[in-house]
Amino acid sequence: MSRAFAKPLPAGSTVLLILFVAVLVSAIAVAYSAHWNRQLLNTLYGELSVRDKAQAEWGRLILEQSTWTAHSRIETLASEQLKMRIPEPAEVRMVAP
Repeated sequence: MSRAFAKPLPAGSTVLLILFVAVLVSAIAVAYSAHWNRQLLNTLYGELSVRDKAQAEWGRLILEQSTWTAHSRIETLASEQLKMRIPEPAEVRMVAP
């Protein structure tokens, strides 16, 4: 076939083709953006879960520390294991600086 018999494209078809490609690229970009947003949201929820577990562990450790350092426990250990006692007033000596 020769080009002489080929019909020319209508005037607005080039613009329509460009608009179709633009809409197609835009639709793919929206789908990719939604997928990426879901992945980031899942990552965020995972990190928030890790943070919550760490905060719970921190709370337990603070409670354990306060239990181990309670004054009554320290006093009991000092008197029973180390045989410590409060000195009598006659046993106290003042040292000059």
